[in-house]
Amino acid sequence: MGRVAHAIAQESSFVTADVVEVQEYPQLAQAYGVRGVPQTVINNSVSFTGAVPESVFVQRVLEAVGIEIDLEDGHE
Repeated sequence: MGRVAHAIAQESSFVTADVVEVQEYPQLAQAYGVRGVPQTVINNSVSFTGAVPESVFVQRVLEAVGIEIDLEDGHE
């Protein structure tokens, strides 16, 4: 998921992405309630655990900022 997040961040100045090794930063993992990896946190409010297909990841990012799309036809 980090690769996809960083690719999105490279394309948009509105997006930043960080990947954190939870074993090196256990206090950060605890603060975000990490129980499994990968854990994705968007805008400190939306969170999901586990690897998902790239299209699902992008859809969840867009939904987190209030943009709904239909993955079937790509329209808002």
